[in-house]
Amino acid sequence: MKSLFTSICLLFLLLGCAKTQHEMQLSGNIKGLKKGVVLLQKVVDTNFVTVDSVTINGDSNFSFSDAVESPEIYFLQLKIENESLKDKNLSFFAEPGEITINTSLENFATAAVVSGSKNQEKLSEYKKLIQRYSDKNLDLIEEEISAIQQQNDSLLQAIQQKRKNTIRGKYLATVNFAINNKEYELAPYLMLSEVYDANIKYLDTVYKSLTPKIKDSKYGKALESYIVERKNEGN
Repeated sequence: MKSLFTSICLLFLLLGCAKTQHEMQLSGNIKGLKKGVVLLQKVVDTNFVTVDSVTINGDSNFSFSDAVESPEIYFLQLKIENESLKDKNLSFFAEPGEITINTSLENFATAAVVSGSKNQEKLSEYKKLIQRYSDKNLDLIEEEISAIQQQNDSLLQAIQQKRKNTIRGKYLATVNFAINNKEYELAPYLMLSEVYDANIKYLDTVYKSLTPKIKDSKYGKALESYIVERKNEGN
């Protein structure tokens, strides 16, 4: 009987340790928020699912906890009565451990500072790297519109070629960034979210470079399935 009791206690202890190992403790502050509801969400089978919610009434601090089996993108959405949801949702890379998000009511998404997530740090690095390609593409779009207005076909063709080169540069930069960060769940996520329509050989190259742990992650498995699907379709 004593042995059975000891075994049961050990089982509960192990289950508790397993839960703690995957637990995300999320806390933060929304400067300027007096009243509203903060939703913690994630995507399940292509649908947004609300994991938990906190009602804010005077105190702009919030906190959540959730079991994160494999690091993935989560979302915070802010709902305020009689206000538009424009700029009232933000995404971040969730992972086990303590994560802090500090932001403001006025610039809920753009002012957010996320700390405690290694994948989020890498995602921020990627966004800084890729911003120059986005800026260049916007400049070229303006030039393209001007060439169309001028009915200058030769100039238009030259600009369109520059746009193709810029997009190709962005894709190659993304592939290289993923390979250089193959030990992070961010790597397969970028291939699925940023360059999913890239040549299959690039997707395959990144997948093969991933560490075993990342191949076994949510996004690693999703990338593997997507590559198989693309190959079966012949592209």
